[in-house]
Amino acid sequence: MFLIRAPLLAMLVSLALCQYDYEYEPASQRGPSGSNCAEECECPYNFPSAMYCDDRNLKSVPIAPTGIKYLYLQNNQIEELKSGVFDNVTDLRWLVLDHNHITTEKIAKGTIDKLVKLEKLFFSYNNLTEPVIPPSKALDELKMINNKLTKFPPGLLSDKENLTSIHLENNELTSEGVAGAFKGLKKLLSLDLSHNKLKKLPAGVPSSLEILYVDYNQIDSVAAGYINKLPVLQYLRLSHNKLVNSGIPAGVFNASSLVELDLSFNKLTAIPEVNEMLEQLYLQANEISKFDLESFCKFTGPLNYSRLKHLRLDANNLTSSSMPVDAPNCLRQASDIMFE
Repeated sequence: MFLIRAPLLAMLVSLALCQYDYEYEPASQRGPSGSNCAEECECPYNFPSAMYCDDRNLKSVPIAPTGIKYLYLQNNQIEELKSGVFDNVTDLRWLVLDHNHITTEKIAKGTIDKLVKLEKLFFSYNNLTEPVIPPSKALDELKMINNKLTKFPPGLLSDKENLTSIHLENNELTSEGVAGAFKGLKKLLSLDLSHNKLKKLPAGVPSSLEILYVDYNQIDSVAAGYINKLPVLQYLRLSHNKLVNSGIPAGVFNASSLVELDLSFNKLTAIPEVNEMLEQLYLQANEISKFDLESFCKFTGPLNYSRLKHLRLDANNLTSSSMPVDAPNCLRQASDIMFE
């Protein structure tokens, strides 16, 4: 049996147990610093390949000694990357430059080109107008959140065969500006383009993709067959866009791989057809006025029913009385259906 919540009094609380989503040792746990370290930073004896230069009001990048593979430079006042700053650490694995004031124009030519073994590049919350991509084929995670990127030219990532995660949210990227940018990335699992200026879903994304976030854009339609080209896609977020039913071809979201689909805060007037295997569906804050059970179940039987567990329909033109009487047979696994 499912539970209908009306009204719902709930808070979604995100507990930030760690400020960063990369492995980071708090200053209180680092222990004494070794002598082979830039004087502005710390290189703990128990982690000698890491140099911590975060939160020190630095205006330039200190010269790291040979042997450093993990360089933390977040939360400073750095405005430029000078020539030669990474000459001693060409085998650097992680580079964290989040929350600084670096502009594309003030990155000395060839500086990033020295990082031929880099695995993770975190360059978020800066003032980049163009992507900064190291030559390393080992790169597996790239983050350039909250910059001023307007385009991501194709070919920049063509040799990044190990790249699994890309975060480009909160930029000024357009659909044309990212066309073909992610083509050929055979191991890409997660792509986040939320809070940009996309008018359609990104073209040329690889079939390996499992997570696609494009919420807070200007998307008003989904091309027929788009999701069928992503056979392992599990999580798709399209909330806070301009989707209308006329821009959604029949069955476009009927993909057996999808686990979570977020279409909230759009302009839908009807519930789109979804696959029976879908578990989470978010449709709140649309203009839906009819509960069409066929959107979930074409027919119902012992093995034919929706696996939906959570369904949000609040802030539409529906109430619990809008549900058909045979809804419990179709939605037999739903534990939470919200109308208000």
